[in-house]
Amino acid sequence: MSAPQAPVQRADFDQVMVPNYAPAAFIPVRGAGSRVWDQSGRELIDFAGGIAVNVLGHAHPALVSALTEQANKLWHVSNVFTNEPALRLAHKLVDATFAERAFFCNSGAEANEAAFKLARRVAHDRFGPEKHEIIATVNSFHGRTLFTVSVGGQPKYSDGFGPKITGISHVPYNDLEALKAQISDKTCAVVIEPIQGESGVVPADVAYLQGARELCNQHNALLIFDEVQTGVGRTGELFAYQHYGVTPDILSSAKSLGGGFPIGAMLTTEALAKHLAVGTHGTTYGGNPLACAVANAVLDVVNTPEVLAGVKAKHQKFKARLEQIGEKYGLFTQVRGVGLLIGCVLSDAWKGKAKDVFNAAEKEGLMVLQAGPDVVRFAPSLVVEDADIDEGLDRFERAAATLTQA
Repeated sequence: MSAPQAPVQRADFDQVMVPNYAPAAFIPVRGAGSRVWDQSGRELIDFAGGIAVNVLGHAHPALVSALTEQANKLWHVSNVFTNEPALRLAHKLVDATFAERAFFCNSGAEANEAAFKLARRVAHDRFGPEKHEIIATVNSFHGRTLFTVSVGGQPKYSDGFGPKITGISHVPYNDLEALKAQISDKTCAVVIEPIQGESGVVPADVAYLQGARELCNQHNALLIFDEVQTGVGRTGELFAYQHYGVTPDILSSAKSLGGGFPIGAMLTTEALAKHLAVGTHGTTYGGNPLACAVANAVLDVVNTPEVLAGVKAKHQKFKARLEQIGEKYGLFTQVRGVGLLIGCVLSDAWKGKAKDVFNAAEKEGLMVLQAGPDVVRFAPSLVVEDADIDEGLDRFERAAATLTQA
């Protein structure tokens, strides 16, 4: 038998952890479906989904089974060897998308790092070192490594860490003219989130993505879609590019791909993939059998007509009720997003107070998210039950009532 574990509480965070997070006052200890329980046994409904990660909620039987089965077989062998779960997962992703090749890693930042390195290597090999510039969008978010945080268009995350990676520029999102003015024959890639997640759940216009595709074609630049937050069923299609009908050259995925188990993937074509020859890029844990076994189970559940159609139906349910709440309490002016990535834009009276809404929801037993200071974000499980949606939105309405009466 294992020794009894020492008790810990929220105060321990401030004693032993690096202070780069400010976690909530309670500690979740158990989850089932879209419900979570904290240390005191209090039950909460989870509309945060671990920041668009827990695509099948908590402790989904298919994922628990896949992980347990693989845990009894093989945990890690490194990329000196391949493994069966990784090959199965690559086949599934290739069969379901534009891609012909997959690269596995451990996070969205790593998937984007691989995407950006691939784009620069392709341009270097085909056109020479001058063609290395990357165009991203203002307020974008692509991860926290030095490269990805430099590509991300939010200086608050990239300032203060010494010299930034050069050759990166930022243009306003959804502004095709600005992109047209910036792109040149030195551009190796344009990177776009089909829906900007962290900066407020802002969907791209179809014409914008189509125009970006055409501009990249004209300038021999690669179009990269960062689908870390939008991928794996979140929009009601397996990937958001399918929702828009615009195909990228490179796609990054993570978050929902492992349903809570850390995994990332970069997907691309055979012609581009060959530029990452043996030794040009790598990762110790990437394609780990445990992660790939879980991701296989995620795709088997999510990539079905029933679940994807369910996401679209649940979107309507959320949107109708949230618009009603927003109007009744004057709390927000717009409900935007696609599928089960939804943002409520706070009204002028509540601008900058998304954290207050987060706190009020928590007091009512509901977990939500912020997307910047002016937007309340919902990214629940794709299979959240209608009863949980109703109960969770009842709790949200109570939070709105309390906030606006105070």
